[in-house]
Amino acid sequence: MKVSLQPALNDGNLDANQLNSQRQLGISISAIAESLDRNVPLNLCLILDHSGSMNGRSLETVKKAAIRLVDRLKSGDRLSVVVFDHRAKVLVPSQSLENPEKIKQQINRLTADGGTAIDEGLRLGIEELAKGKKDTVSQAFLLTDGENEHGDNNRCLKFAQLAASYNLTLNTLGFGDNWNQDVLEKIADAGLGSLSYIQKPEDAVDEFNRLFSRIQTVGLTNAYLLLSLMPNVRLAELKPIAQVSPDTIELPLQQEADGRFAVRLGDLMKDAERVILANIYLGQLPAGEQAIANVQVRYDDPAANQVGLFTPNIPVYAHVVKNYQADPNPQVQHSILALAKYRQTQLAETKLQQGDRSGAATMLQTAAKTALQMGDKSAATVLQTSATQLQAGQDLSESDRKKTRMVSKTVLQDTPPT
Repeated sequence: MKVSLQPALNDGNLDANQLNSQRQLGISISAIAESLDRNVPLNLCLILDHSGSMNGRSLETVKKAAIRLVDRLKSGDRLSVVVFDHRAKVLVPSQSLENPEKIKQQINRLTADGGTAIDEGLRLGIEELAKGKKDTVSQAFLLTDGENEHGDNNRCLKFAQLAASYNLTLNTLGFGDNWNQDVLEKIADAGLGSLSYIQKPEDAVDEFNRLFSRIQTVGLTNAYLLLSLMPNVRLAELKPIAQVSPDTIELPLQQEADGRFAVRLGDLMKDAERVILANIYLGQLPAGEQAIANVQVRYDDPAANQVGLFTPNIPVYAHVVKNYQADPNPQVQHSILALAKYRQTQLAETKLQQGDRSGAATMLQTAAKTALQMGDKSAATVLQTSATQLQAGQDLSESDRKKTRMVSKTVLQDTPPT
């Protein structure tokens, strides 16, 4: 397994007469499968809400979805199941998949009762997942339909950050309309997983399958982007780094001992891009090809039982010219639009929380136009519909708010599972 690492500036030309310039550096990163690669075992933990509100069809469809996943696991894969109401317990301890029928029976016996304590479920799930993380792709699916009424939301975020430090990926699934989108999004973002919205019970099986298909393509783990900037080049001070594909996430930076900036990427999928966007400022540079940065990826290859591997260090060049003409890069421009759509929608939500309905509608309209510019018609429709409702004096339902958040984060829709 190798890494594809492709940096590009949104405009490859730079004006030699300009004292200061701003550029967006787009970096596409993916795992490249080779014919001799063996499949990496999966280490999956299902963290399932079985509180009283899940009673009836909701819990039955979730159990069905979980059982379908058990059927898709292969010999050598690992599974654990944690369930929570106002308490949490380990239903299926972390184990190699040797007796799938027994596991399915345990899931089938689950009944709905009690309140909701997401943080306790998350804590136990991380413990079980950590037991099987050696030489595996380790991911959790956390599903809930409610608020963390018996728990602490800040504790959820701390557990998600702990999971990230263990190289565990957390995916969150909000079921119905009454879950807290801020909490589930923060857990997924910190765990570098994805946030999913299961609007109707019958969608649970498809959504579980979609996520499972995605994690089956993971080839490399524990990946970090390492970025060094030349003198006279610096990162923007506010929100300098974001991921824009497969989901949009603002990413934290940390500085390595050697002075380079490190950005945690988590798992790399085979032949599916993880796209990072860095906002950089450049001072005046002499004419000619000028190296402005170096990029490298550090990663683990669980199939080869190797850790701490590095790609070659790749320089990023700007073409500094005295007679400037723009040389735009369409892929990076698309990434810039994706991030703009996300941030415009966030601004709309903030204005809505402040009671500024008109300001929120305007920002949603702007986000809809941005979505159209990037060819994302389904997102544009959702965003414009929400804007129109606010302009008509109507409130957005919980469902509308969640759909708006989802389309703001997602750039490329996964194809439905076959």
